[in-house]
Amino acid sequence: MPFWLKNASATYQRAMQRIFNDMFHKNVECYVDDLVVKLKKRENNFHDLRKVFERLRRYQLKMNPSKCAFGVTSEKFLGFIICRRSIKIQQAKIDAILRMPEPRNIYELKICKES
Repeated sequence: MPFWLKNASATYQRAMQRIFNDMFHKNVECYVDDLVVKLKKRENNFHDLRKVFERLRRYQLKMNPSKCAFGVTSEKFLGFIICRRSIKIQQAKIDAILRMPEPRNIYELKICKES
């Protein structure tokens, strides 16, 4: 789907929600082009992954193997580190905010507020 269309990301998101409707927010999380398959028990691992891959194949969607990770207990997703029992902010993001200079006048303060 061409992403130069204004509503392409919203259209793609709706398509992914329809494709994974029965799995959404249970086994699968999807945001634009990021897809996470969650497993509650390792025993279900292959069953859930097989189901996801079958759907991807049925709808002719392709994954980039270099961006895939399997069997991990924590991973970066949408700028956060997702672990088994927690969600953390990446330290690099925190450091970038801490390094920002303080606003020196009203104009710079307004810019910070609007961002």
